[in-house]
Order: sequence, then C-alpha cells, then structure tokens
Amino acid sequence: MRKFLRTFFLCMLAAVTMTVYARAAEDTLKVGLYYGSTALFSANLQNFQGSGYRLGWFDENTREFVQIGALTQEKISMTAGGTFYVSGGAYSKTRPSRVDDAVGGYHVELDEAFATFDEAAYVAAQFQDAFPAFINNRHRVRLGSYESQAEAAAAAATCETYTWSRPDGGSQRFSGSVVSPSATGVTVTVTATSDVLFQFDCSGAKSLGVLPDGGAGKALTWFKGYKWYGGFEYRRSTGGDLNVINVVPLEDYVKGVLPYEMSPSWPLEALKAQAVCARTYALLQSKHYAGYRFDVCTTTDCQVYRGANQANGLTDRAVEETAGVLASYGGKLAETCYYSSNGGASESSENVWSYPQPYLVGKEDPYERTIDIPDYSYTVRYTYQELTDLLKKKGHSIGKVTSAYVSRTTPTGNVAELTFRDSAGKTVTVAKEDCRWLLSTRSMRFTISGGGGSSGGSAGLEGMWTISGGGVTEVLQGGEAYVITPAGTELLQQQPAVPSGTAASGTGVTITGTGYGHGVGMSQYGAKAMAQLGKTYREILTFYFTGITLEGALH
Repeated sequence: MRKFLRTFFLCMLAAVTMTVYARAAEDTLKVGLYYGSTALFSANLQNFQGSGYRLGWFDENTREFVQIGALTQEKISMTAGGTFYVSGGAYSKTRPSRVDDAVGGYHVELDEAFATFDEAAYVAAQFQDAFPAFINNRHRVRLGSYESQAEAAAAAATCETYTWSRPDGGSQRFSGSVVSPSATGVTVTVTATSDVLFQFDCSGAKSLGVLPDGGAGKALTWFKGYKWYGGFEYRRSTGGDLNVINVVPLEDYVKGVLPYEMSPSWPLEALKAQAVCARTYALLQSKHYAGYRFDVCTTTDCQVYRGANQANGLTDRAVEETAGVLASYGGKLAETCYYSSNGGASESSENVWSYPQPYLVGKEDPYERTIDIPDYSYTVRYTYQELTDLLKKKGHSIGKVTSAYVSRTTPTGNVAELTFRDSAGKTVTVAKEDCRWLLSTRSMRFTISGGGGSSGGSAGLEGMWTISGGGVTEVLQGGEAYVITPAGTELLQQQPAVPSGTAASGTGVTITGTGYGHGVGMSQYGAKAMAQLGKTYREILTFYFTGITLEGALH
C-alpha cells in the first residue's frame, strides 16, 4: 500500500507537502492575544484577504513556519481537544440546554501511519466522518467522534478492518483502535459546525500553527473582531484552554500598534517618532516569554496592539518610512518609554522607577504648552479618612491621617516623595511612582493644598531652618517658633493658601496637577507639538532621549 500511495501522489502532486516558510529579513514577534486567565476554549478565524490556511507549526528557535498541510475553507475554528458541543453556532465544553450537535473526544484511529498530510487526507476522504490528524509527529487517520469510550469501542468492534477502494480498482484493508481525549490536543472544525477537518497533538512538544494563505498578496485575517497580519499559534502544552499567539513580522506589528498608541491623524513626523519607539520597545520585551512563550502582550502592560483595523495610509507610511530604524545607546537598544504628556517637564527614570538610564533624563519641556491638550490639568480631592484607608490598604501602619504634603520634589519640579502624618505624629513617606499610584493622579507633576504640611502648597513649620541667638543654624523639628518684630516677639504661624473650592486643612487635601503618565521618555503630545513646529522625527526622539543614536536594526 505504501508503494502504491507514494507512486500515486508523486504523479498527482507537483511539490512535496511539507514546506518550510522562512521568516522575512525583518524580525518576527510573538504577541500574546489570549493567555492565562483569558485563554480561549475555542478560537475562530475567517479570511479577509487571501483564501484558506496552511497547517503546521512555528519552529521554537527560528520561528520559521513548517507546513504539513492545507485547508481551503474560509472559516475555521480551533478548539481544545475533548468532547465539546455546538449550540447556536458556538462551541461549549459543557453540555448546554440546547445542543445542535456534539464532537466527541473519542475516535477510532487507523493503525497505519502515513507519509504526508495529503496521503492521510486522501485516505480519510474514502470513509464517512473521517479526518487527517498529526499525532506525535506522525500523520494519522481518525474516524468518528464519540462522547464515550464505550461508543468508540463498539464502533471499532463492528469494523475490525476498514476497506477502501483504490483508484486502480484494488482495495486496501486497515485496522483501527480507540483513542481517548488528550490534554494537549487541538481540534480544527468548520466554524459553527461539528465537521472535523483536522486534529493536532504533539504532547505539548509542538503547538499547532495556522498560517492564513494570502495567495499573491499579504494575508489579513479576522479574529475576535480585529484584522490581523501574520499567523497564529495555539499553545496547549499543559492542558486547559488555548493560549492564542499572533506570530507576525515586526513591521506589521508596528502597524498594528501605531494607530492605537497615537492618533492616526497626527502629523507624520510625530507618527514616525512613535513608530520608532514602538519598534524598539517591542524588541526589548521578554517578560512574558518564560511563562507563556511570547514576546509582548496587547495591553498597556506592554503597548496596545489591535491589528490593522485603525491603520490608514498615514500610519502605514510612518512605519514604512522608518522601517528597521531603532533607537540605541552605547550599542544597545534603548528603552523607548513614552506617555501622553508630562505637564511641563519630563523626568529621569531613577526618580520614577528604581534605576537610572543615561538617556532617560528629565528636562523642561517647552513644547507641550504650544498646543491645546485635552484634560491637561486635573484636580483630585481626598478626605483624611480616605487617605488613611488608602495607606492601610497598601499595608502602611498609620493612625488617622491629619496632614499630607509633598516632602520632596525632583530637579525638574515633579513629585519625588509624599509624607503623611497621623494624629499621634507618626509619618509615612511614599516615594517615586508609588505617589501616583497611591493617589490615582494622572501624572507625577502636582501639588497638594490644604494638607497641613510643609511643602507643595501646604502648611507647617517643620523642616524650616532657624538661627539661634548664638548663631547656630538647625532644622526646626516641630513645635513653636517665635520671630522678632518691631512690636516685640510674636509666634510664627504659617497658613496655607487654600484656593477657592478646595478642601480645608481640617477635612482633607486637594491635589492639582498637569500632564498624563509617568513622564519618562517621550511625550506624545510633545511630539505632536514639535512636529507641528516643523521638527523631524529624529529631532523629536533625540530631544526626549538624551544621547541616543538612530540606526538600522541591531542584529
């Protein structure tokens, strides 16, 4: 039978089925779309540009796509292996009240292994309810989908041998045995139906890869309401649902980031600056790789990526005209952090996070003020009880807060530390970006009024310098202080200037600030302002990232 099949397929096929599709010259990224707690039981694909899908896997080291077969259907679904149910076109792992159909997790598998996907598919086509499968690196044929092992065993017992008619007029007999559901298997069906097209299970050593076929053009595929470039990987290495990963060329990835991280209608040079930031930032990310085997996620935890839905000619042009350009410092990729606006001055990385970078240096920003920025200023009010609750929620030991103030600022005027004092005189100090997270402020650039403290517009005498009658200078540690006036000595009292409408010092504080974001790196609104003033993307980036160089991809 082997000799006949090989001869038959050599005559019918012009090329060998298994094909390696190498990456383009640019890097390939793996982007986690759904994973962990968001992993999917079933995931649908639909062609938007192109037709059909290639089946195989993405090599773990080279990220090349290894093709073993192909499907011509426009809509396919990948579902975690085992028994599942079809109801109203949706798939469910538990039996719903209404069941249109079911795909059982038990099958009869022919004992014969086949050399190629096409051989297995050809043989499967000779039987009812049969389909090709790739199981532990061997091509197989499986028949039927049964909800129980007993049903599958009964089917196998009634057909101890399976016979199909060959094109040459002869026949071939096969035997089969029951196979059970696997914790690492993936079933491919025609979307919204129980028609099984293919099964893949390599016991977690390989993950099913699906590469949409773009034909003569570039494939673009619907998934979860968005259009995506590249292919898809379905990881189920330890059981559970499917971790869905988009495997995409770097430049196509940047096209899917740009219109979501910056308005697609902004000036071209600002978009170019953002494209370089997004490209460089993506190549540095690897925090998700150890746990989930992908490089970047799709949220603000990395940078927002939603495929091609919002891309337009201008954003694509910004990516294409900066293709391969990366920001570096000292021969290494730079951390190209960015944010919406800084409120008047950016900040050095060590004043917000924990480590200094020579190119992430805070500086006065003269550009933001040249344009209108929505919601540039903000006000937040807290009662002292609310501040007490916030601090305790964060694990701080403190009594009822009675004062709060900015106790230290950075050289550029942003908040570096906040101090809170309770009724017993105990203080708690919060530093760096924890200040922003604790008070839910939009930026690191704000002041506190009505807080009864000694800085940032608040009241109090502690921390002031005094000169004694003997000429000794010292820091005032609290208590009372007196000054000499023409009328004699008077008790020194410093009252806060509380703006109209702010909380009084006896009840709480009012926070007023400007900007939005952590303030480290590039201001996006600043980039827009610079572009409107005629600055190039290179001038924008070298202003916000001190001492960087811009060059082609670093390999």
